[in-house]
Amino acid sequence: MARRKIVAGNWKMNMTPSQAVALCAELKDLVKSDSVDVVYCVPAIDIVPVVEAVKGTNVKVGAENMYFEEKGAYTGEISAAMLKDAGVEFVIIGHSERRDYFKEDDALLNKKVAKAFEAGLTPILCCGETLEQREMGVTMDWIRLQIKSDLAGITADQVKSMVIAYEPIWAIGTGKTATTEQAEEVCKGIRECIAEMYDAATADAVRIQYGGSVNAGNAAELFAQPDIDGGLVGGASLKADFGKIVNY
Repeated sequence: MARRKIVAGNWKMNMTPSQAVALCAELKDLVKSDSVDVVYCVPAIDIVPVVEAVKGTNVKVGAENMYFEEKGAYTGEISAAMLKDAGVEFVIIGHSERRDYFKEDDALLNKKVAKAFEAGLTPILCCGETLEQREMGVTMDWIRLQIKSDLAGITADQVKSMVIAYEPIWAIGTGKTATTEQAEEVCKGIRECIAEMYDAATADAVRIQYGGSVNAGNAAELFAQPDIDGGLVGGASLKADFGKIVNY
C-alpha cells in the first residue's frame, strides 16, 4: 500500500493569535485535499485559536515543541498532555533550530519522542546535516546517529505511525534547496537505517518528509520521489502558495 503524503507547515515564531485565525481562513479552501494529510504546526499561543479555526476542515494541528516531563516546576515549558488536551495531534521534535539555538541533544529528544507517543501524539522527528558535514562527506553517518539515538527504545509499531523529516540545515530559510537527487538519496538512506534498526515492513510504513525551502515550484518534483512522502514547509506555509504545495 502506498504511503499517504503528508504536508506540514512549520510556522516557527510567526503569527499572533489573530493573525493565525486570519491565515487559517485564507488557506481554508486552498488546502483542501482528499489524498494528502495537512498539518499546521503553530506557536504554542496560537494552538487553541487555530484548533477552533480549522474545525470542520481537513487540517490537523501540530505543536512546534514540547517537554518530556508530565508536569511540575518547569517554567515556560508545555507538556504533551497539555497539547493533547488542547486538540493537538502532531508535534515537531528536534528541529535544527531547537538543536542549535537551544542546545537540545539526542538524549533529550529521545525522551521527548517517547513522551509524545505515551500521550498519543504523532512525532515529526527532524534530522539533518550542516553544510560543513555535507562537504566532509559524513551526511549519512551524522543522520544515522541522530535517528538511532532519537529512536532508542521506540518500538517498531510506534515508528510505523510517526513522521521523520529530513531537513538539511544549510537549506533552511536560506533559499537553497537540496537537489531532488540529494533529497531522495538521504530519505532513502533514512529508510534503510530504519530497516536495519527494525525491519522492512517498518521502513516501508514510516513517512519521511523533505524540508528545506520547499515551495510551489519544487514540491511536485520532490514529492514524486519514491522515498519522499511530503514536506515540512517553513516560510511558504504562511502564504497562499501553501495550497499549491498541498495540491502539487
